[in-house]
Amino acid sequence: MQRLPIVQILPQLRNILIDQSSAVLIAEPGAGKTTQVPLALLGESWLEGKKIIMLEPRRLAARSAAQFMAKQLGENVGETVGYRVRMDSKTSKSTRIEVVTEGILTRMLQHDQALTDVGMLIFDEFHERNIHGDLGLALALESQEMLREDLRILIMSATMEAAPVAALLHDAPIIHCPGRQFSVETCYCPQTANSLLEKSVTSVILNCLTNHQGHILVFLPGVREIRRVARLLKSSTVPSNAVIRVLYGQLPLVEQDAALQPEPDGRRKIVLATSIAETSLTIEGVRVVIDSGLMRTEAFSPRSGMSHLKTVKVSKAAADQRKGRAGRTEEGWCYRLWSQEEHGFLKDASTPEIIGSDLAPLVLELAMWGVHDPHHLNWLDVPSAQDFRRGVELLQRLGALSPEGHITAYGRQMVRLGMHPRLAHMILESIKLECGPLACRLAALLQERDPYRGNKAMQDCDITIRMDTILRWEWEGMPDISDPSIDITSMRRIVQESRNLQSILHIQGEVNEYTEWCGLLLSFAYPDRIGQNRGQGRFLLTNGRGVELTSSQPLSRSDYIVAAVVDDKGVEGGIMMGAWLTEEFLHQYHASHIIEHDHVIWDRELHGVKARKRLMLGAVVMREQPLLRPLPEDIARVLLMGIKLEGLTLLPWNKAANQYKQRLQFMYTADGNEWPNVTEEALLDTLEEWLLPSIYGMKNRNDLQRLNLIEVLQQSLTWEQRRQLDMEAPTHMVVPSGSRIPIDYSDPHMPVVSVRLQEMFGLSETPRIAGGSKRLTLHLLSPAQRPVQVTADLASFWKDAYFEVKKDLKGRYPKHYWPDDPLEATPTRRAKPQQHK
Repeated sequence: MQRLPIVQILPQLRNILIDQSSAVLIAEPGAGKTTQVPLALLGESWLEGKKIIMLEPRRLAARSAAQFMAKQLGENVGETVGYRVRMDSKTSKSTRIEVVTEGILTRMLQHDQALTDVGMLIFDEFHERNIHGDLGLALALESQEMLREDLRILIMSATMEAAPVAALLHDAPIIHCPGRQFSVETCYCPQTANSLLEKSVTSVILNCLTNHQGHILVFLPGVREIRRVARLLKSSTVPSNAVIRVLYGQLPLVEQDAALQPEPDGRRKIVLATSIAETSLTIEGVRVVIDSGLMRTEAFSPRSGMSHLKTVKVSKAAADQRKGRAGRTEEGWCYRLWSQEEHGFLKDASTPEIIGSDLAPLVLELAMWGVHDPHHLNWLDVPSAQDFRRGVELLQRLGALSPEGHITAYGRQMVRLGMHPRLAHMILESIKLECGPLACRLAALLQERDPYRGNKAMQDCDITIRMDTILRWEWEGMPDISDPSIDITSMRRIVQESRNLQSILHIQGEVNEYTEWCGLLLSFAYPDRIGQNRGQGRFLLTNGRGVELTSSQPLSRSDYIVAAVVDDKGVEGGIMMGAWLTEEFLHQYHASHIIEHDHVIWDRELHGVKARKRLMLGAVVMREQPLLRPLPEDIARVLLMGIKLEGLTLLPWNKAANQYKQRLQFMYTADGNEWPNVTEEALLDTLEEWLLPSIYGMKNRNDLQRLNLIEVLQQSLTWEQRRQLDMEAPTHMVVPSGSRIPIDYSDPHMPVVSVRLQEMFGLSETPRIAGGSKRLTLHLLSPAQRPVQVTADLASFWKDAYFEVKKDLKGRYPKHYWPDDPLEATPTRRAKPQQHK
């Protein structure tokens, strides 16, 4: 066996851990850190016979690392080295090194916060930053600080930025292990614009089979792409000495081992894998890596509260991890299906899962730990307040947290089940109804890939159809016959995991009648996804989200459904799996969340307030009837909302009311802020102050027409202001002819009087208002009421402009009186002044 690069830094690591409680180790892929470091530290005196717990992000990597270390010791797994992952473990009383997945560490910490029999925690491949890893580290750091100063914590990675992690560990030393064991040549092979991924990958595989030696590891985003490439390879001219293997998380252990272990007949191996093969796995003899540059990841949508899988580009760090698989045992080559220029635009590292994820499981674990505010712990990335609050709200809905955010006795039961709080709640409720076996099968189905996913012929989303198949497979002993409509691997895992769940949870019995119970049990897990039929396969969920069935199917006729799995891509998510639910079940089992609500709204079509009594489950209206006696305060409030929505045109603004408003605005402009601002924007902003007292008893536009808006606006003025308004902003001006001419205040900066020129004879100065501080602007009109001059300086007009205007008017209106001296002339409303005898 060749000497691994990690060996050169082991003495330094041992020396540091004698005096330091924490350290950070950065070593390139293939350096051997996963399998060599735990063994090298096993004999250290500070362990005092305690265990080393090493955390791996993936179950396959955990089992593989344990098997490799046990082999190095010449032992079987479960002796000195063992592992514990979900639904599988191999340990014994003599086990000193346990390789576990992060969820297992959380369970250990919740059971014993001091980790009494553990001397060291190793967080391997920490750059993956899954939510359980961040949570496990946060809890371990508090345990180290409060209870176990002697507990060693080592963070290991090939690609992460070390400084922030070292700072989190109280400035822990950083150890770098230089050098990859073997060099890897990188080749960029960008796809053409219209090429299909599987065809491009297949072409590169066939080329590498010809031009390179050794096994080939191909990274693809998901199972669908793996199967497509496998089909293309089988129909191509693959050499007879090559065998195709697949590797992904849902694969049975036997098939996973076949992908990892050497071929007994020495054939070349083409391993088609998901990102599960990025870290902590060694496939002996791999010399070529072909990287699609894509990965499938679960994305949480805060908009809908739902998670869905999406395909994204890998980060630079992930690409380096994948490349490193080719340099483990010999020099190799890495073919990347993107350009070198595109590589420069990739993210440096993947986004930590704790950012923008469903935090309900984390919130429940923290509540169990005794923490109600995530800021009380140390994190690399503190969970966002919004995501944390969303998790709290769900857990309160499920009964796991009290209104104050403290864990309840029921919440403690949920934690002990070790699964997502939704599924834990479903199983606990099912036990009360003696439906535990059915709930175990539903939980297994919801945690695995849909066995009908990708089957175009199977469009029915009804989960009871899947339950039919699961039970048939159980009764027939999981037949090996090929069924083209079913994902055989997924079905086997669902059947096996449902049995495991039932055994672990000590749930007795078999599934009997289930068709009507599937929807009810799912409603316990997803109370926010109970949907009411809106017609044409569309449903409104209790969380306010719209979803739809993508094709016509029996579920379309159900009054209520539970949308367990939703593809949250469009405006309305597509239902992938669901079940029907009766209204009787809702009243019987969700009565505490059904509320009677007086619903008073503004109806834009009726231009009025509509009042209804509604029976509501979240956003779903289960029943509605007229509300006979709505509260006057509610009607007035909604009426104001309607006015804000529609605008002030709903109010009876006649000519007098408009002028009154304009006069007020003139005073506001002229005399400062002691006067109310009555622009449309200001009036809409202050409706509650000036209009609300006058609209009690009204409920629509017709009622509003009874308002006297002058009186309404007057209520905003003092008695002195009303008097001042009449004096300084009069409605009319009496001109020399005796006529009362209205003053136009539409422009508060320039009040206007439009008057026939002849009626102004004899007036030498421009009239003023606002206590003499503001001149009126005069629109002087012809006898036909057409403007002939605009002026705010009447004296200047008589002196300079009148005589030119007179010539024009005299020619057009010869019968009218046009004196030579307008200041001495008699003003008139007629063609000529009336002669007095």
